[in-house]
Parts: sequence; C-alpha cells; structure tokens
Amino acid sequence: MLDVTVIEDAEAAAVSLDPIRARLLAELAAGPASAAMLAGKVGLPRQKVNYHLKTLERHGLVELAGERRKGNVTERLMRATAASYVISPLALAAVQPDPDRFRDQLSARWLLALGARLVRDVGSLITGAAKARKRLATFALDGEVTFATAADRAAFIEELTQGVGALIRKYHDGDAEGGRDHRIVVAVHPTLRPESVPEPPMESADPGAAPVTAASPAAVAPAAPAPIPPAQG
Repeated sequence: MLDVTVIEDAEAAAVSLDPIRARLLAELAAGPASAAMLAGKVGLPRQKVNYHLKTLERHGLVELAGERRKGNVTERLMRATAASYVISPLALAAVQPDPDRFRDQLSARWLLALGARLVRDVGSLITGAAKARKRLATFALDGEVTFATAADRAAFIEELTQGVGALIRKYHDGDAEGGRDHRIVVAVHPTLRPESVPEPPMESADPGAAPVTAASPAAVAPAAPAPIPPAQG
C-alpha cells in the first residue's frame, strides 16, 4: 500500500468523493476486509457494499488482498491501494488553475494555483516514474517560524528571495547538455491553528511584505520539469 496516491482521472475522482465509498476507502486503508465485514460498519447490505467495492476496484482505488473460505462461500478480501488520496487538478482539466495566467507574489490565490500545479506535476511524475520503474528524485523542506513583528517578516521574505535567487544564479546552466530542468516552489503562509480561529492580521511595516500573519512554514520542492526563471531581485 502506498502512503499517498494522486487521482488524475475525473471518473475515479467522482467515485472517491461519494460519501459511502470514501468511508469504505477509509476502512480498507486500516486493513483488508470483505464486503460482509464492511457491511455492519457502514450500515449497508453486503450486496450494496460489494457493488461499491467493485466500482472502487474498477478505478484502481482498491485491490484484492486475498481470499478466504467461509462455509460454502469464498470471500474476497479487499484493501485500499493507498493510505490516503489526493485529487489532481487534471481531474478538472478544463478549469484547473493556471499560475502563469497572472503572477502576484502577494496573492494567496496565486499561491493556491502554484500548489495545485505542484500536485498535478508531481502526481504525473510519480505516475511516469512508476511505469518506468524508476525512482523519482525530489526534495521538500517544511518548517515553521514565528515572527515577532511584521517588519521581521518582511526582512525574512527579502532575505529568502535574495538567498534563493543567488542559488539559482549559481547553479542554473541553461546550456548544459543533457541537463534536467527543475521547478522550485517557495511558499510562506500562516500556520493553520487547530481551532481554526482567524487571527487579526499583523500590521505591515512594509507595503511590499507578503500577506501573511504569524508563524509560517516555508517549503522548497524541486519537482516538476520546467524552465527555471531568472531570480527576481
């Protein structure tokens, strides 16, 4: 079983979003089970559970884990193909976000579009690497920082921009024969508190500061093959 898999097909996405099937996926992520075993947990007749399992299996969301005899009946034990699932923007290809449509570093929606593209591209790369039986080379950095003031946050953003830009200029070689393009995504956003209570925004001492509030994780993920733009000063 994979830790996470990306659903790229629209029909598979629709199947996974059905509340009953989503519940079945959650149960099967915990361990193999038969339709009869699941029926009592989800409150449905075994025949209906079996119908949903066959639909999930047809779209590659569950798979056969084994069989066992129970009286005169052979039960099929099913398991989820992943512990969790992410739906790729490819499932809504006609309306998927396009971060190249506009570039606004201070826009939370542009950050969301970048995140959606990251899911789409890395999902496609995982699919391609699996078919080629090759390991996909990626890297991600995740952390948190608490800013005492908006001025500190603005200074952090400035240093981060300069530092990443300097690294890009140092290592980028557009003329390298056989070189492989990598995309670099750096994101800074407020940490979501468990109680999900919005905080009042920190007053910005810098009109060009990023629109974030307090503690913010930053992630760097070289993943999808795409040209690396020149660093922005």
